[in-house]
Amino acid sequence: MAIRLYRAYTPSTRNRTVSTFSELTRSKPEKSLVRTKHNPAGHNNHGVITVRNRGGRHKKRFRLIDFKRKLHGIFAKVASIEYDPNRNARIALLHYSNGIKRYILHPRSLQVGSEVVSGSNAPFEIGNALPIGRLPLGTAVHNVELIPGRGGQIVRAAGTAAQIIAKDNNYVTLKLPSSEIRQIHSCCYATIGQIGNIDACNITIGKAGRNRWLGKKPHVRGVAKNPVDHPHGGGEGRSPIGKVRPVTPTGRPALGVKTRKKKKYSDANIVRRRKK
Repeated sequence: MAIRLYRAYTPSTRNRTVSTFSELTRSKPEKSLVRTKHNPAGHNNHGVITVRNRGGRHKKRFRLIDFKRKLHGIFAKVASIEYDPNRNARIALLHYSNGIKRYILHPRSLQVGSEVVSGSNAPFEIGNALPIGRLPLGTAVHNVELIPGRGGQIVRAAGTAAQIIAKDNNYVTLKLPSSEIRQIHSCCYATIGQIGNIDACNITIGKAGRNRWLGKKPHVRGVAKNPVDHPHGGGEGRSPIGKVRPVTPTGRPALGVKTRKKKKYSDANIVRRRKK
């Protein structure tokens, strides 16, 4: 992937960068793998706003991604590399030898016409999915399962990859992109390789309207509001918040308070926390 830089023709093109989309080979998605996607815009089923500063994004359709790779032992050919508006990674369309079509996350350097396969006896090649216990040390993987059979849940963003650093009995130790070190059961499946579109993190939004296209509304500080709208509001001029610690609009503690569950089920598998 390459990034295109704009010259400052207008204020909105100054410091704005976009992807060239040079790796894409098809502009329209596979109809059988596309579904409509409702945009709740931060509202629940009663129409009450539960998440602020959401809404107004561009309409988009959902692509069904095969995170489980359950068609074991059946070879598939990469038919095309496509854009997905729901994620920053590209997706690859697979045509299986039995006629089934599936989308997967596009690994870096996987070309159109290449063959991929999943299963415990699959060769060690980019794009193939195997139980993580079958892979050698040092292998870069993505789309990693946390529970066998549930499908890939972590390492799915553009340019990310986890590295296998150790094996112990029924568990494999992974170093995640966040620098967290975690143990995964050896029966969990993972896909070999790094996810493509590695320059996605280098894209600059450039103007406020582009964030509105993505459904992100402006975020107003609490101290700039009235007391009826936020606990930090009110006062003459630039006044302090008038509280011991910052709080959310509903009065809960904010800024630095840990929100992770104290007894989360997967805490036992974390060897070392990520670096802050």
